This record gives sequence, structure tokens and C-alpha cells, in this order.
Amino acid sequence: MKIYDTLIIGSGPAGLAAAVYASRAMLDFAVIEQAAVSGGQMMNTSEIDNYPGFASADGFSLSAKMREHAESLGAGFITDHIQEVKRQEQNFLLIGEQGEYLTKTVIAASGARHRKLGVAGEDRLAGKGVSYCATCDGAFFRGRTVAVVGGGNTAAEDALYLANLCEKVYLVHRRDNLRAGRALAERVLNNPKIQPVWNSQVLEIDGENRVERILLNTEEELILDGVFIAVGVRPNSEWIPSTVSKDEGGFIKADETGVTSVPGFFAAGDLRTKKLRQIITAASDGANAVASVEHFLQIRR
Repeated sequence: MKIYDTLIIGSGPAGLAAAVYASRAMLDFAVIEQAAVSGGQMMNTSEIDNYPGFASADGFSLSAKMREHAESLGAGFITDHIQEVKRQEQNFLLIGEQGEYLTKTVIAASGARHRKLGVAGEDRLAGKGVSYCATCDGAFFRGRTVAVVGGGNTAAEDALYLANLCEKVYLVHRRDNLRAGRALAERVLNNPKIQPVWNSQVLEIDGENRVERILLNTEEELILDGVFIAVGVRPNSEWIPSTVSKDEGGFIKADETGVTSVPGFFAAGDLRTKKLRQIITAASDGANAVASVEHFLQIRR
């Protein structure tokens, strides 16, 4: 069986950046992606205006450009769903639905997915007023009325961020107090632009071509332009070996270099523990992970 220098699992911005850097480093590698197309969560973004060099781009086009760049440098892509990773002497054996692969190192870049509310209108209006990232999409709602759904630190931070841009921010929470840290919660409650909506759950997100209102379990209706859902993020880490240290949320514990608790196993992008999950930070992770792979392979030789 062929032994790769590294295998990159996932082809979102972290995986695609890793592919570019691995190509330039002349590593023997491949990218394994379970989906038919590359891009990860980026594919669900209708407009991107915070990636340098692209004043305005949609997720599909930017994903395609990133993959084309990697392929132009010789990157190879394999369509498979990796389900398990085992150690085989000094190497890693990756077991997928379509085959098995042997590699000296692994770059885990399988990303994360936002938790959804699972209510009517959420999927239909995604990218049309429904967002899961305030820092990504907040600027599109400048001077408008929006709602943030959630009660933890992320929801509180999103509400404060949006209050600097929007005319009014509803903060819809199913309890009568925030789960966010005390200092953060006080800032939210003292902000005149933020109106908490306690003991409430969203039943439906409604609108013709864009978000126009949300319906709550209290029978209240909020007229607004956007809904930011902040009820958590779930890592795509089910395939990660138990020997790789993770936090309580299942995210891989790794620093900026991508180094994990298992030598030769690296993490990049939204899958790892980090504060800011953006396209640009994921791409940076991919580059750093390849640099760590190179260093590891040099020592191993």
C-alpha cells in the first residue's frame, strides 16, 4: 500500500490552503473529502466581504477558486468518508467507506457545523436573512432590526457586536436569564439597543424572499430583517481517534501550529479549539499545519 507524507481530511478553506502549501512543499499528499464539492461551510455563505482581495464574493465561487488553485499546483482529491483512524507502526491507517489509506501524518481539517434550531423557514431562508455568524454577515444589516437566538457567551457577544451596527437587536432566549458570563451579561443588559425576549423559543422564521418576521412560542411576532442563530457549534470530529485530546465540546486541542496530543496528527480550521472561526483564520491554520508536518517529517527522517 502506498504511504503518503500526509493526508488532508476535509476541503474547506483550511484543507484547501493546506493543499496549496503541501504542493509548494513538494509533499506526497492527497485531500480526502466526503462531499462532491469543496468548500465546507463556505458553500453556505451567499456573500463574503471580509476576505482580502475579494471585496465581494459568494461562497461557491471562492471555494471553486481555492480548489482550482490547489489543483493547478498538482493537488489530488479523493472522494471518500473517513470513518476511523488506526496506528500502524509509525504510520496512520485511515479507513473510509471506499478504501483504506496509509500516511505518515494526518491534517484533520473536517471543520464544524452550526447547530440549527430545526424550525420552519430556517433552511429556506438561510443566506436570505438567516445567519449563523454575526462577524461574517453583521455588516449587511447595518441600521436594521435583527434578532439573536441563544443565551450563552457567543449569543451575548453577537448581540453586542450587532448593537454597534443595527438599529435594534432582540435577544431571544428560552430562559429568564443569560448563561453568559456575568460581566458579559451585564454589558448586554445595559445596552439600550438590545432588548431581551425571555422565556421564548422561535417556532418559525417567515418571509417571502427574505426574513421578515419570527414567530415565538408565546404567540408573539417580531418584525425584523435578520436572525442570527447562536445556539452552538458542533465539530465534525466523530472520526478522530480517542487518543487525540479534545475539549468538552469535542473540538481538538491544538495551538496555532496545529500540533495535537498525538505526534504526527495535526488539526486545522474550525475543528480545533480557537476563538475566531473565519475563512481567513481557517486558511492560516492550513498553512501552519503543513509547516508543522514538514518539521515533523524532517525529524522523523
